[in-house]
Parts: sequence; structure tokens; C-alpha cells
Amino acid sequence: MTQNVTATTSATREQQLRKFISAPTLLILIIITQIPFAFTLYYSFQNWNLLRPGNINWIGVRNYVRAFENPDFLRILWNTLVLSVSVVVITFVVGMIFALLLNRPFLGRGIARTLLISPFLVMPVVTAVLWKNVLLNPAFGMATYFLSLFGLPPIDWLAHYAMPSVIVTIAWQWTPFVMLILLAGLQSLPESTLEAASLDGANGFSLFRYIILPHLRTFIEIALLMEVLFILNIFGEIFVMTSGGPGIDTTNLPFEIYKEAFLRWNVSRAAAFGVLAVVLANIVVLLFLRVLRSEDQSQSAA
Repeated sequence: MTQNVTATTSATREQQLRKFISAPTLLILIIITQIPFAFTLYYSFQNWNLLRPGNINWIGVRNYVRAFENPDFLRILWNTLVLSVSVVVITFVVGMIFALLLNRPFLGRGIARTLLISPFLVMPVVTAVLWKNVLLNPAFGMATYFLSLFGLPPIDWLAHYAMPSVIVTIAWQWTPFVMLILLAGLQSLPESTLEAASLDGANGFSLFRYIILPHLRTFIEIALLMEVLFILNIFGEIFVMTSGGPGIDTTNLPFEIYKEAFLRWNVSRAAAFGVLAVVLANIVVLLFLRVLRSEDQSQSAA
């Protein structure tokens, strides 16, 4: 009886110690995330334009109503979703292929890993400048050079194929991120499991479908969840490569927030767009988690 009481007291003290240690971290997170969001929410219900600093008044949800009344807003939401989903799908497929290839031993594997990881280490603005001027420039870019080898005319990619160009650029940068997480998951899979399945007659596709993919499910969830949150906030590449154009073809929510805040100086409307961006991110993440959990439940039932 005494031992049980002692064990309970020790467990209680350990829980209190954990709460005490984690309290500063939670406090810092609240200060740097929730308090700014509360101010953003407050400003979104006001009419505050820096061009008219003395004319600030409470207008309620009018900024949100004006956002949905704007015919360009739905197009901006669509651009945000297309950009995010396209990049996530491309990076997942290509990252999975590279992870499977790098998981096999071959000569020069260390050099190959370093080269494939390097795009993720390049800053977003540098990535955008590289693709815009070195690769996609219609006058002297490498894409134009390769087209000339086949007798094809140069193409102004950012004028005619702006969104695909931005998607490819961002996917090039984020593929190493997904690849690294999936590669870590593959290296945690015991070789004995694959060898046993191979001896039982499983081919390459069966190994991937029934052993590798279920083992990587947690790693896939982590990689794609983190990537979705980052891709929804993409700004630098769009700013440097297209400035949201042609027209609004590549304008997403973060770039629209920038235009409202620093080109039109409408702080309140920018705050409303920021709140909508947070709501959109939460909806996308919840849908993503629901899909993954439904797949887990279906597999458990099977």
C-alpha cells in the first residue's frame, strides 16, 4: 500500500515538473502567435487605411463581405488551392521516387544525396531569381537554348504559363524536404521484413503497396502536413517571378495580403484577408487529416 502511494506521489510530482518546464514554452507560443492573431482579428473589423490615418472606425464584418463581393477573390482562393495541391502532389510523387532510389546502396550515393538536398537549402528569393533569369528567360535562358536545339522558337514561360512555372519552381525547392522525411522512414524499415516478404513471393509493387507504404504512413502525414502549412504561405517566389500576374493568374492569398497592406495601405482589409488565410489553412489541414485517418480506419477494418 505504501509503495502504491509513493508511486502515485512520484507520478504526480513528475507531471507537475513537466507542466512547470513546458509552461515558458507555451507562454512564448501564446505571445508570438495568439496575441498577434487577436490584434489581426480586431483590426479586421475596423476601417483603417494608412492613407487616411485619422479616419478609423468600427465597421464590423464589412471587410469580409467586401472580400467575397470582390469578383477576383474566388479566383485568388482557387489560385491558392491549385498552387498548394499541385506542389504537394508533385513533391510527394517525386520525393517518394528519389527516396526509394537513395535507399538502395550504389556508388556515389552520398554525393547524390547532397545534390538532391541542395535545392531546399537555397533561399526562396534566390530560387525565384535562378528560375526566372537563368532557366526560364525567353532571351537567354537554358529552356530557350534546349528548345533551339530542336529548332523550336523561344517561349516566354512566365507570360504564357505563369502558374505552371511557379508550381514547378516551388516543387523543385520543396521536393528535397519530402524526400528527406520519406528516406528517414525507409531507413527505419528492417531489411529482414522485406527479405521475408520477398521469399514469400511478393514482387516490387506488392512490397511497396503492403509493406513500405503502410510503414511510411506516419512519415507521409508529417511531411505533407508540414509542407501544406508552408506552401499555403508562399510569397517570395510569386513576388519575384510574376508579381501576381499576368493579371491575377498567380496571385494567392499571401500576395493579396501584401498588396492590400503595402500597395493600397488598407490595414483592415489586409487583416481580414489574413484571418481568411488562417481559416483556409485550418480547413485544408483538417480535410487532409480526415482523409489520412479514414484511410487508417479502412485499413484497420480490413
